[in-house]
Formats: sequence, C-alpha cells, structure tokens
Amino acid sequence: MTSTQRKRFWFDPRLAIGIVLVAASVAGVFGIVSTADASVQVLAARDDLAPGDRIDEGDLIESSARLADTDLYLLPGDLPDEGLVVTVAVGEGELVPLSAVGQTAGTRLASVVVTINGQLPGSVGAGSTVDLWSARKGESNTFGPPSVIVAGATVVRVIEDEGLVASGETTTVELLVPRLRVARVLEAVANADALSVIPTSLPVEK
Repeated sequence: MTSTQRKRFWFDPRLAIGIVLVAASVAGVFGIVSTADASVQVLAARDDLAPGDRIDEGDLIESSARLADTDLYLLPGDLPDEGLVVTVAVGEGELVPLSAVGQTAGTRLASVVVTINGQLPGSVGAGSTVDLWSARKGESNTFGPPSVIVAGATVVRVIEDEGLVASGETTTVELLVPRLRVARVLEAVANADALSVIPTSLPVEK
C-alpha cells in the first residue's frame, strides 16, 4: 500500500448498535423524568365533607398531584359560582372526585321520565319550558278533566322510540321538575293518567 492511497473507512456495526441503545436509554430516562414532573393542580377537601354539604372555594384547597386521568377529579375552575353539593363523603385532604359532587340545583329539582299522549308540539325540545298536564284515569278507561300538575318544567331530552315500528301514539320525555312535585308526577304515572306537555311560550317567528 502506497502513501498516496486513501485509507479505507472502517465501520463496526456493533458501534452503531451501541449508539442507538445509548440514545434510546437517554430518551427513556428523559420521558420518565418528564412524566414524573407532569403534576397538575387538583382540588382537595379542606375538612371532612359529608353528603348534603354545600361547598364553595372556602371548603377546598389546591393540591399538586400526578394523575392518569384529570377528567375524574374536580380541578380549579370547575367550581361554579353557586357552589356544589356533596353526594359522597370525602375525607380531609382527599382529592374530590367529580362523582362525589353534584349541582346545587339537584337539591331543588329532580329528573323524571314520563310518557305523554301523542306527539310533542314542534316548538318543544331539549331546554324548553313546559307545563305538565294530567287527566286522571277513572273507571272504564274514562278520564277526568285535565289540570296542571307541574308548572314550568324543563325538558331535558326527548327519548326516541328504539322499536322497529314507532306508533306515534305516545312520546317519552325526561323532565326536570321541582322535588315537591315529584310525588304527584309519580302518582299520575302509576295511575296511568293521560299526560301532556304544553309549551309555556310560543317561538318567535321571523
């Protein structure tokens, strides 16, 4: 071999494999450290919370935690101005699961499902305010004069008929009604009274 000849480049595959393994190890360590540092602020109970307690910001403290799913817990900014109501006991210092609290409206309103005669008026849908009317069922399938049993109920949803053939003779609706009227609604349902919903206002026409 003369001095003018270029030296051949020597490459060892084991060296390349070693470099790849070292790079993968560094990336793995970096990922673990990054995950360990990925903590979020979560709301925890300042004191013991019992079912029925109404809570606001003063009843909670912020706590740093590493969570796999933050959607399961109450986070800063989730608390409405009117506060929340505790539905499941939470101990002092414990993170507050979303499943352990509910809206304060739940203390005044209840959701009921009723089956009404015929179809709904076209203006009635989710969010509509309606009056629930009932005609009491008597003997020989006769019905008494109708009367309002719930004024100003809110339509939560209209439940679609999942049967192969929809008869159109009845419609199932979920309503929010005052808790004081729940017993009267359930009485009408159990008695198979004729129920109807009437919108409290007419839509604005353009």
